Amino acid sequence: MLLTHLSVATLQGGYGLIADAAVLIDQGRIAWVGPRAEAPSDRDTVACGGRLLTPGLVDCHTHLVYGGSRAHEFEQRLTGVSYADIARAGGGIASTVRATRSETEAQLTASALRRLDCLLAEGVTTVEIKSGYGLDHDTELKMLAVARSLARHRPVDVVTSYLGAHALPPEFRDDRAAYLDLICREMIPLIAREGLADAVDAFCEGIAFSLEETRAVFGAAQDNGLPVKLHAEQLSNLGGAKLAASFGALSADHIEYLDQDGVAALAASGTVAVLLPGAFYYLREKQLPPVAALRKASVPIAIATDLNPGSSPVHSLLTTMNMACVLFGLTPEEALMGATVNAARALGLRDRGSVAPGMKADLALWDVERPGDLAYPMGFNPMHAVIRNGSVVRGSLS
Repeated sequence: MLLTHLSVATLQGGYGLIADAAVLIDQGRIAWVGPRAEAPSDRDTVACGGRLLTPGLVDCHTHLVYGGSRAHEFEQRLTGVSYADIARAGGGIASTVRATRSETEAQLTASALRRLDCLLAEGVTTVEIKSGYGLDHDTELKMLAVARSLARHRPVDVVTSYLGAHALPPEFRDDRAAYLDLICREMIPLIAREGLADAVDAFCEGIAFSLEETRAVFGAAQDNGLPVKLHAEQLSNLGGAKLAASFGALSADHIEYLDQDGVAALAASGTVAVLLPGAFYYLREKQLPPVAALRKASVPIAIATDLNPGSSPVHSLLTTMNMACVLFGLTPEEALMGATVNAARALGLRDRGSVAPGMKADLALWDVERPGDLAYPMGFNPMHAVIRNGSVVRGSLS
């Protein structure tokens, strides 16, 4: 199939825009891309009405499988109660843990699909989903199984991360070492053996896990052949990003309090910096991530919704792109790269995120004139069609 009469943002070294372009798709892969005048002439052709083609979007950090709601905590925060205080009082993650443990796989699947559909409607073709709201053997496995199952219900690739080190469960409140032992000696080997997760994540923060505890989790992941990523420097600077970089982490996420040493460590390791403006917005944070320092050090920057029930109930990656520009000072070009090629890199995926020969034919066709139009509006979805593995799964190309 040869797509013609379109402009293409290849996302190679920036927008990589080709005006009046054509893209050849063969057996689920991109076989050729370039000016329409140079396109192969012996293929079935589909004219795309002058629209913009980009890679399918990649949401590289979500927690979209969970039970219950935390709307009441949103109200609490608006009256001045901090996220940390809510967590210490048994709310926050602990509240979602109780709700998630009580729901069946069918219930969790139904609610997760509703959230996922919001992302898919905006051209997302790959999504990462974390566990971390079970914090026990059975519920963590249940969450990962539900996350994996979503790809059987919808046209999307799902990447899963085991986040057992998200918070301390109530039954281990007085024995942190025993819970760490459960994560490192039982859960990570089991999850690796069963192929339930593609990576291991942790929350390194004063209200969560220390540097040394995180080091133990990462060591277990490494021993079991799983890559790591980290919630780091969201509320304070514990040096989590440097630790993640020392393990060759795929990504360090949040990083509002990242210092210059942390930036240098990410640059040296090739670890992707994932910015999560939704959590910054909902928590009304003031500390901005060091975007200028990341740019100067050539650290790849990704963005994601961080879709979760507490700190970022954001169901729109397009809105996240706008937030990244307005709140963090990214350019629209950086935002689009952050939701495509760099987001794929944050998941260890090198076969998607740009429009180039050999890449997976996961593509989005937009009713816009230029790539910058995608980050410009809020609450408007210009999606026209979505292609996954070379087949149209939403809308039509004409």
